[in-house]
Formats: sequence, structure tokens, C-alpha cells
Amino acid sequence: MNAGKVALWDAHTWGIYKRLLGYTRRYWAVGVIAILGMAADGGGLAAFTRLLRPMIDQLFAHKDPYLIFWMPIWIIAIFSVRGVGIFLSTYGMAYVGRNVVQAIQHDVFTTYLRLPAAFFGGEPSGQQVSRITYTSEQVASASTDALRTVVTEGITVIGMFYVMLSTSAYLTLVLLVMVPPVALIATVVSRRYRQISRRIQGSMGSVTGAVEESVGAHREVRVYGGQQRETERFDDVTHRTRRLNLKIAATNASSSTAIQTVAACALAALVWLGTRPGVIDHISSGVFVQVLTAMGAMLPSLKRLTNVQANIQRGMSAAEDLFAIMDTPAEIDRGTIELARARGDLRFENVRLTYPRNDCAALRGVTLDCAPGTVTALVGRSGSGKSSLVSLLPRFYEPSGGRIVLDGENYENYTLASLRRQIAWVGQNVVLFDDTVANNIAYGELAGASEEAIVAAATAANAMEFIARMPQGIHSPIGEAGNQLSGGQRQRIAIARAILKNAPILVLDEATSALDTESEHLIQQALDSLMQHRTTLVIAHRLSTIEGADQIAVMDAGRIVERGTHAELLARGGQYAALYRMQFHDADTEGG
Repeated sequence: MNAGKVALWDAHTWGIYKRLLGYTRRYWAVGVIAILGMAADGGGLAAFTRLLRPMIDQLFAHKDPYLIFWMPIWIIAIFSVRGVGIFLSTYGMAYVGRNVVQAIQHDVFTTYLRLPAAFFGGEPSGQQVSRITYTSEQVASASTDALRTVVTEGITVIGMFYVMLSTSAYLTLVLLVMVPPVALIATVVSRRYRQISRRIQGSMGSVTGAVEESVGAHREVRVYGGQQRETERFDDVTHRTRRLNLKIAATNASSSTAIQTVAACALAALVWLGTRPGVIDHISSGVFVQVLTAMGAMLPSLKRLTNVQANIQRGMSAAEDLFAIMDTPAEIDRGTIELARARGDLRFENVRLTYPRNDCAALRGVTLDCAPGTVTALVGRSGSGKSSLVSLLPRFYEPSGGRIVLDGENYENYTLASLRRQIAWVGQNVVLFDDTVANNIAYGELAGASEEAIVAAATAANAMEFIARMPQGIHSPIGEAGNQLSGGQRQRIAIARAILKNAPILVLDEATSALDTESEHLIQQALDSLMQHRTTLVIAHRLSTIEGADQIAVMDAGRIVERGTHAELLARGGQYAALYRMQFHDADTEGG
């Protein structure tokens, strides 16, 4: 059974390595040149060792004039060829390796862009970033650096073995002493590297995550005096990583020591065999030195071949993780209908939603009709299901039950891309990119918009009043996540983006939450104009902003418990009326 498991594991590992080598196919010409350079590197050393016997026995002992003239030339030629080989192999492998890393980073990144939203809630963001920054770099060691070591040192070992065998088959018997222990060491080291390398991939993700959280929350860390806690947490994570890397170093050192011990025994055996009575008289100094030197040159290569397991196994673990992500199924898109522009007739029919990661029912049979061009406001306590309901619209999640109908058709029948073109979204957590104002407004498929259209959208969102004061106007950079803008300014950029998209369905998730009173009034006017002739869903905690909605749905525990206009719900005296009175009382208290 164990043998079967090992065979399957070896087949699995070989499958990963073949897939990894597939990334080098485009650069096969450079790879072939690099391998020829490796052959010149390893073969050159063997060729020089082959010269030792004539150098000692004929050049120095018999003063051969032919060798006196040609030997220096041969040595220069051998090491010149070897030098060219080292350059070609080093640069060639670096060229292939960098291109392989870039290709893998590209594939992983594009995979992230097509994965379903549920994936990103299933593991820390630090782990996802670490795959791009750290894990993909480990692959270069397996696909190029390790290959260079294997080929160069392998050719060196083969060349030295040939030198030994052709010089003295009798003395070459000493290699029989080395083969079993070296094979055993390589097997044990390989298994240990594989186990530790897997754990290192995860620990690097934890380090990245700890840094991201602490840097992203630097204000909260300072205000609440969390420096000590964050330092301890970071030290704990890096301590685990350091321990794992030291285990790798200890394994390297142990294997080197073991190989050294085996080498010493082999050299001792070589001397013993060469000095036996009846043998020592028939072996010249040149023969013995040549065999001894070949064996001495072979041993460091064997040690490097054993230690290369660290790079290979680390790269294999990295590749296994990366390929697992690349093979993760993308967002499900069974749609076949291309939707040009929707009328906006939207119906939720007994919609249920259970999040897979925690089996928690977020929606429990929601039925809601949103007529074209009307405004539907969703209100209720936090956790009542408002955001879950609107997140179904762009199909970030699939309903667990029921269906959503758009223009009389199950919205799952529309292609994802064409469905999402119908929706403009402004959330309370504004997402901006490290780019210019213009590129943030005309983002993605809006990138072809004219400068006039961008300015008009920014003006409608009341954003031009601060954009005009920026050094380069709409072409001014706004920093990472828009950190050069205030919260209200960032939200107005996001609203301008929604205005420019001019989609028939509009989702506003607390779109005015970060604005001061004056800006909120001006933005509300822009939104009122934007919402005309569009089907709009508004999530609002500030009830004064949705009094004019065509209908208000009050949600609680994943259900709609009340529905009607502002006046109807106040007259009913239920949950909405209680919420409104509470906010009205709070406003009066603040005003007083």
C-alpha cells in the first residue's frame, strides 16, 4: 500500500512539474541555448580533469615538448568555453525564469478576477496577495534555478564518472560505497522539504495579511493604542516563519554533513584500494591524481544535487498551490441571452439565500416588485438582509431558492457581462484606484468616454467644485484608494462614475453616508435627477433621504415585514414608524 501511495505521489508531482515546464515552451530556444551552456559548464570541468593524467605523467615527468606547447592553450580554450557556457546558462535561465514568473502571476491574477465572490470570503486577503508576491517567485526556483543545478551538476557527475571509469575501472569501484547512502539521503531530504515547504507557503500569507491589516488600520492602531498588540501579533507570525525556514536550513546542513561523511569514507576507500599490494606498483601518479580529483569534483556536485531538493520541493509546493487556484471554477455563467438595455422591470420571487461558508440564512423568502423607473428603498436593522438582497442583482451570489426576474426573463438566462452592464452601483465603502480622477470616473468599460462626458458626470455629482481646484483638474492623481481625497470627495467620484455609466438599474447603498449636510443636499438633488427613468434600489439608514421613494420595504431577519409608501407606513404605526420616530426624536435632541 505504501509503495502504491509513493508511486501515485510521484506521478502527481511529475504532473505538476510537467505543467510547470509547459510555461517554458514559448522560450524553448533560449532554454536549449541555456542547456548547451550548462553542458559546456559541466563538461568543461570534466575535460580539464581529463588533462591531469597527461599533465603529471608526461608533461612534468617526461617533459613532452608537444604538451609543453599545447597544454596552456587547451586549458585556456576549455575555461573560455566554460565561461561562455556559464554566462549563457545563467542569463538564459534567468530570462526564462522571469518570464515564467510573470506568466504565472498573470494567470493567478486573472483567475482572481473571474472567481466568485464567495471565494474571497473564504481565506485571508494576505494569502491571496502572497500567491502573487511570494509563492509565484518560489516557482522560478523549481522551473529554472533547480533545473540549471540539476543539468550542470548532473553533467559534471556523469563527466567525472566517465573520467574515473576510463582512467581506472578498478578505482571506480569505490563509487559503490557512495550510491546507496546518497540515494537514501536524497529520499529522506526530499520528503522533509516537501512537508516544510507547504507550511511555509501558508506562513508567508499570514505575514502579508498581518502587515496589510496593520498598515490599513494605522489610524485605529494609534488611536486605540494597539501598537503593542500588533507588534506581538506580527512577531508571532514571523517567529513561525523563521522556525520553518530554520528547519529547511537544518535539513540542508544535515544532508551536507551526511554527504560529507559519505565522501570521506569514499575517499578513504579510494586511497585504500589504490595502495593495495600488487596495485600500487601498476598505478601511476597521474592515474591516481586524476581519479582522486575527479572524485573530489564529483562530491560537491552530488551535495548540490541533494540540496537542490529544497528548491524543487519548495517550488513544487508553490506550484501545487498556484495551480489549485487556477483550477478553481470561475463564476457560473449559464446565460445565453445578450441583454442590450433593460427596461428595468425587476421582480424578486420568494428569494432565499444561504451563505455557504457559515450555513446562515440571510434571506428567507423575499418577494418584491420593482416597476421600471421607480425607486424602492430598503430599510431595517443591520443584518436584516438588505445588502444581501442587492448583492444578488449583479449575481455576486446565486439565490439558494426562488428567482429574480428582469424584463420578464429569469435573470440567470442573461450573460453575466450583459447583465452587469445594466447596473450602476454606489456603495458606502467607496472603491477608488491609484489613478487619475478621470480614469476613476471613466473606469473599465467606460474608459472610452470623452473628456466632456466625464466633466458633465462630475458636475452632476457636485464633484467639479473640488476637482477644479486640483493641480491638473480631472487628470490629477488621487493616490492609493483615493487617499488624497476626503471621504465625501471619494463618494462623489463614485457617484460620478455611476452617472457616467447611465445604466437602467441603479443601486445606492448608503450613497450619501460620508457627506456633510451641504454636500448631501446637493448630491441628493443629483441623485434625484439620476434616478429618473431608472429602476433604483436604495439602502438607507437615514430615513429622511427616502421619504419620496415609490415604495419602502422594511426588512427584518431576512424577510420583508412591511411595504408601502412613507405616508402609508407612518399611518400603519409599525416598525418603520418606530424607526422614523426614533430618528426624528434624535434629530430634535441634536437640534435642541
